[in-house]
Amino acid sequence: MKYRTRIQYTEADKALMWERWRQGESLHAIARLFERNHSAIGGILSRTGGIRPPPRRRSHLALALAEREEISRGVVAGKSMRAIAATLARAPSTISREIRRNEGAQGYRASQADGAAWDRGRRPQVCKLLQNRALAHLVAHKLRLEWSPEQIAAGCSVPTLMRKPFRCLTRRSIAAYSSRHAAL
Repeated sequence: MKYRTRIQYTEADKALMWERWRQGESLHAIARLFERNHSAIGGILSRTGGIRPPPRRRSHLALALAEREEISRGVVAGKSMRAIAATLARAPSTISREIRRNEGAQGYRASQADGAAWDRGRRPQVCKLLQNRALAHLVAHKLRLEWSPEQIAAGCSVPTLMRKPFRCLTRRSIAAYSSRHAAL
């Protein structure tokens, strides 16, 4: 087959791939259907170990697009966050976080915020300790001093460390990191 540029498969394409794979067709047969090389199809199927992943759904607690549009209208109208929250029957902190996460009051756009929320919800997410080597070294040092993950998480919440990489470091993330990377 000749070389082609990378394409983004639609959900319908992926559903067809998974259905053919479930029926026992080979990668080569499925790839011919899409006029692609078998390695392109294999990459999609191997991400989840050859087992079809469950369809992504949002939690019923998450903000819906209609609610985000109401937030956007409220921001444009100059309403307070409390007034917007009361309209939506949500906590004011929910509205505040939503606006802060998505460009602030001046740049808030409902459809962009909805897409960003969908992207942020992808799992698995990269551990903060793998992204930030300084934080990982700090945690490793505390673990060598036999601090518990709870003590480290509490110690990382002091105001001097409240910069973005240090915020929201939990005992669970520390315990997961230390169990995966025992050679700290």
